[in-house]
Amino acid sequence: GAFRAVARELEVLVLRGPRPAPGIAGLIAALAAAGQRPGRQDDKRRQRRADRVAAALKAVATVAADLTDLCAGDSAAPAALLDAHLRFAEAMADTPHLPGAARLWAGDAGEAAASLMADLAVAVAGMPAIAPRRYPALFDALLDGAAVRPRHGGHPRIAILGLLEARLQRFDVTILGGLNEGVWPPAPAADPWMSRQMRRDFGLPDVDRRIGLAAHDFVQACAAPTVVLTRAARVDGTPTVPARWLTRMRHVAKQAAVDFAEADDWAHWQRMLDRVDSSPLAARDPRPAPAPPLAARPRQLAVTHIQRWMRNPYDIYARHILRLRRLDPLDQPPNPAHYGSVIHGVLDAFVRQFPVVPGVVLDATATARLMALGKAAFAPYADHPTVQAFWWPRFERIARWFVRNENARRARVQRIATEQRGSLVINAPAGPFTLTAIADRIDTAADGRLVIVDYKTGQHPSADDVEAGFEPQLSLEAAIAAAGGFAGVDPAPIAALEYWTLRGGDPAGQVNEVKHDAEDLRRAAVTGVRDLVAAFDEPATPYECIPRAAAKPRFDDYAHLARVKEWSGP
Repeated sequence: GAFRAVARELEVLVLRGPRPAPGIAGLIAALAAAGQRPGRQDDKRRQRRADRVAAALKAVATVAADLTDLCAGDSAAPAALLDAHLRFAEAMADTPHLPGAARLWAGDAGEAAASLMADLAVAVAGMPAIAPRRYPALFDALLDGAAVRPRHGGHPRIAILGLLEARLQRFDVTILGGLNEGVWPPAPAADPWMSRQMRRDFGLPDVDRRIGLAAHDFVQACAAPTVVLTRAARVDGTPTVPARWLTRMRHVAKQAAVDFAEADDWAHWQRMLDRVDSSPLAARDPRPAPAPPLAARPRQLAVTHIQRWMRNPYDIYARHILRLRRLDPLDQPPNPAHYGSVIHGVLDAFVRQFPVVPGVVLDATATARLMALGKAAFAPYADHPTVQAFWWPRFERIARWFVRNENARRARVQRIATEQRGSLVINAPAGPFTLTAIADRIDTAADGRLVIVDYKTGQHPSADDVEAGFEPQLSLEAAIAAAGGFAGVDPAPIAALEYWTLRGGDPAGQVNEVKHDAEDLRRAAVTGVRDLVAAFDEPATPYECIPRAAAKPRFDDYAHLARVKEWSGP
């Protein structure tokens, strides 16, 4: 149980998301990075989790040393690889109370595995050396087709038999399944070598003999005291044809006025599985609208979550009240989110290394330094073809554009603050509410006013959404900056809000200034958030799921939890 808990921690911390470097050493390095990475929980707790998993991996590395040493070479004997593999498996199965061999080879599956491994040891004894990387495929191929059959059957009163076994036994209740044409009787296979006449000339059994045997088996099985005839109306969505003698029995029974009874009760149970009750008590599930107590509602949110709150309050309920988090896929390939994080990190590091200095122009040295920072940031993704083919060429164009833009911009800028944390406290009916933010960039212009910048590697919000308040991130960052909420940034009026689109295409980058007055947007955003907080400080206000379909979010991590397709369909 303890080891299983560690394995789950390893999955969440390292295995979900981009693939780490190979080997146990790569996993330990990824854990070290995960422990230092700011997370959604207490950093010390995250570090303790990473340290606990790393200690377990180091123990695994100790018992796997013989196997990993063999795999590190250019070639190894399959017999030696198999021996080291099995010793490692036994060591992994070891517990303080029971040796690993006693656990690994126990039971029906263990005995079958032990027998197979003994046969494999004999089979690989004389094989020549192979590249260790080929051993997993060789082992899988040798294991292919191995079956584990229980020593005893299933239920003592139930037997699943083929036609030959069924001929020799008698049962009180017999269920004949698969009564479709082509299955019972089986369709004769086309013989590419001999025609039917040639088979007769050679004295071989006629292919139609199998149809007669299947009919004989059918008649014998139908002589049981109670018989249930079943067939699949569809196979993989394709309609089927009933077996010929099943159709014949229906006609004969009808002519003889014999009741060919249908299993109405069973058919009724099957229909009930798919029945949609039209009664008012079984009406379509309503749109989720939980209303948790005020004590459970968040009193602090990041500005990036305010637009989620406006577009889909249920997101805030699931994320901040239920504390549910979406897990990344296992072995996830690099995606646009990773690309955006890399670009943000590289530009942040570059601006910190090259602060604004009056009269100093960024030259080719600065461009080369930005490229070097990019190479280091893209290194964890170097094994992915997408990164080398698309990401890196785009970044090269972005880097050259960024340096040119910086030279033109810094003539009008006194100081640049990048990746700054800030907060703003808003008075609300249920108590103070705190807005937090990490601003991509804040420029202090020559006149002392502030320009709030957000880097975008994808599509930037439209001016209408910014004005309507559905994309309030920059406006709220402006409010925090104007109030002196960012460390190292003096409070000042807001000159402009800008989105820098960094796609690496043609053009590689573009500065998109929000056309509306920045001060008006700042004031409107603060008023809107104050009203929003006040509304949800009412205990009766629910966290409704997508209250306005026209303003629904582009991405929703909790759509399955809110059963959106069940209540939003026609």
